Amino acid sequence: METVEIMQILARGEDSKNQFKRDVSNADRLAAELIAFSNSLGGKIFIGVDDDGSIPGLNKEDIQRINQLLSNTASQNIKPAINPLTEIVTIDGKNILIIDVPKGVNKPYQDKNGTIWVKNGADKRKATSREEIQRLFQSSGLIHADIIPVTGMTISDLDMDYFQNFFKKRYGESLDEQQIPLEKTMSNLNLAENGELNITAALLFSKNPSIKLPFAIIKSAVFPGETVATENYIDSRDFTGKMSDIFQNTINYLLANIKHIQGEQSVNSLGIPEIPRIVFEELVANALIHRDYFISAPIRIFVFSNRIEIISPGHLPNSLTVENIKAGISNTRNPVLASFAYQILPYRGFGSGIMRVLEEYPDIEFIDDREGNQFKCIIKRIKK
Repeated sequence: METVEIMQILARGEDSKNQFKRDVSNADRLAAELIAFSNSLGGKIFIGVDDDGSIPGLNKEDIQRINQLLSNTASQNIKPAINPLTEIVTIDGKNILIIDVPKGVNKPYQDKNGTIWVKNGADKRKATSREEIQRLFQSSGLIHADIIPVTGMTISDLDMDYFQNFFKKRYGESLDEQQIPLEKTMSNLNLAENGELNITAALLFSKNPSIKLPFAIIKSAVFPGETVATENYIDSRDFTGKMSDIFQNTINYLLANIKHIQGEQSVNSLGIPEIPRIVFEELVANALIHRDYFISAPIRIFVFSNRIEIISPGHLPNSLTVENIKAGISNTRNPVLASFAYQILPYRGFGSGIMRVLEEYPDIEFIDDREGNQFKCIIKRIKK
C-alpha cells in the first residue's frame, strides 16, 4: 500500500474494513479478528497502530513474532484454514505490519471452539441466529434457501389444479400419465423431500404460502408526499397467495397508482402509463425470484409523489455489483426457484432484464445496501 493511502485510512479511523492493533499476542483473539473479516467482506489489520490512528510502530523482533503467530493461527486455529497476506510499511521511521484478509470463499469460518465470528461495524460479534449462519453457507454456494423444507407444509397443501396445469404445460403430459406416486414426482423435481414441500414448491404451487412463510408477501403503500414519515397514506395493501397471484396483483396495483398520460390519444383511451409496464414486471419479478429467503422480512413497495421504491430483503449475492447487473451479469441466488419461475412469470433468467428496463426507462437508481442487507430500486416519476 502507498503511504498516502495508509495515512488516509488511519486518519479516518477503524471501520468494517480496517482494524488497528498496537500489538497482538493472543492466538484466539487474533483468530476471531481474522474469522470476522473472512466471514464478511474481507479487510486489513494494521498492527503497530493505536486505536486513535497514531503509530507507535513495531521492532524487528515484534514483526517476526507476529508473523509466526499469524501463520500458526491461520492454519491451526481457524477452520477451514485461511491464507492472509502481510506487508511491512515504514512511516516516519516506524514499522507497521499490515495483514490483508481476503473475503472468504469457504464460509462460514469458525475458531477451534466452533464459534463463528462476523463483523459488526468496526467491531466483531458471534453469529448466533440460524438465519445468519445459513446465509454464510449460502454465500459459499453450499446451501440455497429455495430448497429448504417448509416445516408442516406437505403435498396436501398443493393447489392441485394449478400444479397439474403447470406440469402439463411444462412437460407435455399430465400428472395422471405418470407411473410413479406424486410424492416421488415432487422429489424428482426437487420440490419436496419425504412429502414435505420446500420453499420453491410452497411459493409457486401451494394454496396459501404465507400460512407457513409469513414473510413471503409484498407489502405496498401509497403516500401523498415524498416520505414515509407521515401520519396519513393514500392506500396500503398486503399481497399474498401463490407467487403468480402476488405478481399480477402487485403489477395491477402499481399501474393503478401512477399517472396515465393522454397525449394525442382520444378521450376514450386509457392513456399511456408514465412508467412502462415492462419496468414493473421486470423489477417485481426480480424481487420475488432473487430476494434472500433466509431473511424473515417481506418485499416492500412504496409509491411516493416523486418516486417508487421496491425494496428486497438481501443485498446482491456474492461479489455481484450494481454495475454488473446493469451490464447483464447475473448470479442466481435461488436456482431451483428461478428454473420454474420462467414458465410462470415474465422472467427468462438471461441477465438481460435490467438492461431492457433501463433502455425503456433510464431514470432508475439501484442501491445495494450491504450494511442494511437489502436491495433497493428507485424509479423516478415524471414531474408534471
